[in-house]
Amino acid sequence: MNNSRDNGRSNGVDIGRYGRIAIFIDGSNLYHTIRDLGIHIDYRRLLTYFSRDGWLLRAFYYTALLEDGTPDWLIRLTDWLSYNGFAVITKRAKVFRRKQYDENGQVYWREEVKGNVDIELAIDMLTLCGHYDTAILFSGDGDFVRLVEAVQRRGVRVVVVSSERTTDSTVADELRRQADEFVDLADIAEAIRMQDRSAFNSTEI
Repeated sequence: MNNSRDNGRSNGVDIGRYGRIAIFIDGSNLYHTIRDLGIHIDYRRLLTYFSRDGWLLRAFYYTALLEDGTPDWLIRLTDWLSYNGFAVITKRAKVFRRKQYDENGQVYWREEVKGNVDIELAIDMLTLCGHYDTAILFSGDGDFVRLVEAVQRRGVRVVVVSSERTTDSTVADELRRQADEFVDLADIAEAIRMQDRSAFNSTEI
């Protein structure tokens, strides 16, 4: 790793405390988090916000798509992202129903889209090591703890973005502990919130 990680400079140019940044978004995990928080993200503003303290190398968005029945809003979102600076990685998925309990102890069922995109995210984060100084991981999935450890051993700083303020905390405690820095989405909601949703014409995004 060159000195840009230590002094925030690359070829003599100040690129902030994060240095070169790569953003990795676990789409499904982020969706459930922002839905619970009632936040509609403007992904352009998101990139701007996290680029303030560094130079953005690349932003990746990972999500599972159903062969049949993928929601229109998700198709529109992934199309928009692919035309606006994101590398969108998709994979076929299945729908599972998971038993949940509300605050009154009443049972309800939540449908979740499950795909194997975690593997793609992990491969990209590892293989790109050496090209970025800070990984910004949008996920609260505890399965990523070993991945975070692995890239940290290669000199990378890892920022985890999720929330503890959802109905059921969507960030695993072990992931938060492993991260070099934790950012709660609830704290930055106003900075990344979508101000005009007409571009998507959807209540889901």
